[in-house]
Amino acid sequence: MAGVEQRPPAFGAADLSNCELEQIHLPGSIQPHGALLMLRSDDLTIKRFSDNLDQYLTLKQDPLGASLADLDAQLANTVRSLLEEGPADSIPRSLRCRGAGRSGDLDVALHRVAKGDVVVEIEPASAAQDLAAFVERALQDILASLTLKELCDDTARLFKELTGYDRVMVYRFDQDGHGEVFSERCESGLEPYLGNRYPASDIPQIARRLYERNRIRLLVDVNYRPVPLLPASAGDLDMSLCSLRSVSPIHVQYLKNMGVSATLVVSLMAGGKLWGLVSCHHYRPRNPHYEIKAASELIAEMVATRIAALESFARTEVELSVRRIEKRIIEAIARDGDWKPALFDNPQVLLQPLAASGAALSFEGQVISTGEVPGTQQIRAIVQWLDGHAAGALFATAALGAEVGEFASLKPVASGLVAIPISRSRGEYLLWFRPERVRTVTWGGNPFKPVEIGNDPRDLSPRRSFAQWHQFVEGTADHWTATHLAAARKIAESIEDVVYQFRAVRMLIAEDQLTQVKRDVREAQQPLLVADASGLLLMVNDAFYQLLPEDHGQMMSLADLPVAFRDPRKVRELLQVMLRDQQPWRGELEIGSRDGELRSLMLRADPVFAQANRALGFVLFFTDVTDRKIGDAARRRFQEDIVSAHREKGPRLETKTDLLYRQLLASVVSNAKLAALEISDGMELEKVPGMLAAVSDSVARTRNLLRHLLTRQSD
Repeated sequence: MAGVEQRPPAFGAADLSNCELEQIHLPGSIQPHGALLMLRSDDLTIKRFSDNLDQYLTLKQDPLGASLADLDAQLANTVRSLLEEGPADSIPRSLRCRGAGRSGDLDVALHRVAKGDVVVEIEPASAAQDLAAFVERALQDILASLTLKELCDDTARLFKELTGYDRVMVYRFDQDGHGEVFSERCESGLEPYLGNRYPASDIPQIARRLYERNRIRLLVDVNYRPVPLLPASAGDLDMSLCSLRSVSPIHVQYLKNMGVSATLVVSLMAGGKLWGLVSCHHYRPRNPHYEIKAASELIAEMVATRIAALESFARTEVELSVRRIEKRIIEAIARDGDWKPALFDNPQVLLQPLAASGAALSFEGQVISTGEVPGTQQIRAIVQWLDGHAAGALFATAALGAEVGEFASLKPVASGLVAIPISRSRGEYLLWFRPERVRTVTWGGNPFKPVEIGNDPRDLSPRRSFAQWHQFVEGTADHWTATHLAAARKIAESIEDVVYQFRAVRMLIAEDQLTQVKRDVREAQQPLLVADASGLLLMVNDAFYQLLPEDHGQMMSLADLPVAFRDPRKVRELLQVMLRDQQPWRGELEIGSRDGELRSLMLRADPVFAQANRALGFVLFFTDVTDRKIGDAARRRFQEDIVSAHREKGPRLETKTDLLYRQLLASVVSNAKLAALEISDGMELEKVPGMLAAVSDSVARTRNLLRHLLTRQSD
């Protein structure tokens, strides 16, 4: 019925038409390789339990409503000790309980749920493994990886060695949510999946959100019989953080169709987002013990931190390329009196930051180009279309001909286009091009046939064939990455500054262009002042007045400027020196803004000369650097806080375990500090605090996992 919102199907009640909404975090059952209890945290009264509890504990009475202490005193003491460690809301706490199970030791994991209750999961304990040496070597390998591909190859190798699964894949998501097997290690004789792509629909959004919350997911045997939670009338229990949680029947069928019997999947959370997965497949049932799972999660956290650092480093490299362009522009102005040749006399300077095959500048009615580009008239047509459709913003596409039919004939040289305005005037853009790349994309099964239909049309099943399916793709270029688009913005910002400066100069030199240039400067988003040689203000644009309190009056000369700043004396002195010596000035100033807060501005003041030793006037540019200072401060606080937060309290013990713990923790903190430095230097400033918080959270998780792992091994 139109307009009626579809209700999410309950766990196990979904089909392939609505599996995206299946409530997979509310299964009401567990896998049978362990048991589950839900307790009231204050007195450990049992509120719910799995129907197989008697296989793991000796039950002397009905568990429901009983105190755990009456049921099993040793287990109750273990749970109390875990609760005393503090909150366990995002990382389940674990401990080995000696002799509590019917057959001996138990591995006990605990996490809090709503209303003060706690969920306790128990599994038979395996013989403890000393993985400290392996973890130490893994951390060093991760730190030594210098490229994303090298890091992912190392990750697949390390997980194969650690877990012993038949196949280990590092699975990376693209911008559309599709997955790619980026690295792989598998047993000989298995068909390789390396390079295969899988459609985004294979992993529903609700499952991706669970991968973000619960970083490790285990399926011991696809043929398991789910164990229900009792009493069934108790309502839904959010099992997002439960390692024993039952798996969606649709996903189980998907794995069966692949011939997979057991899986271990670990999330790679880079910069607070689900970057990819480490997916381990086995072709027989497999139940790794606690140490393996803990080490897997720990290593994944380190890998994710390193991914964030490497991707930020790539953005830093782009920033250096942009600075080289700025330097060339300055040199060209000094040498030729023009900035445009600096972009085109060495094509790679402009092409390399975006990995483009061609570029063009449309400026003041002229078109200048380099590399493989459409003809001049075709570029003019693109610019005209941009004026009508791009609304003065960055425009990027990998399929220009498919999106804009009138440009379909340009696909051999311009399937890919990035265009960004360099001023507020119409028709002024910097454009980059990429050619069509006809290629074959290999999918792990037909992405356009995600389901199989049985004899009954209602009998839908995940596709049964995972044979490689090859898609012939034409009419598209390689996709532009976020790093490429960031480079385009930075290059355009630098050129925009130069454009406004040159137009300000023309305002002082050519009266016949005064009206047009005044409008362009007035509408510039960057605060800008133009004064004549005596200091009389010829132009103060709206962007500068927006910085001032509303009650600030109009300014007539540079002498009116100092009172707007926090330190008027400093501003007055620098203006006097500039007017007297006709020298440029660079510096940082603070101004009281309209919202009452102090804003930090970088001032670039330049004299404009008609001939040697005679200045026509001055151009003053202001750049708001408040956000950059916030980012710098966030990095400093991070460096100080992370060392303080992870410095062990109390007396320093010198046991072998304590020494090893401090050594490994030092590697963890060093990796995080390096990531923080590269993140802060290489990304958009407003995102820095959030990214640093994500790294700090990852270090905290890693520290807890490391402490639990080594503590258990010393038991």
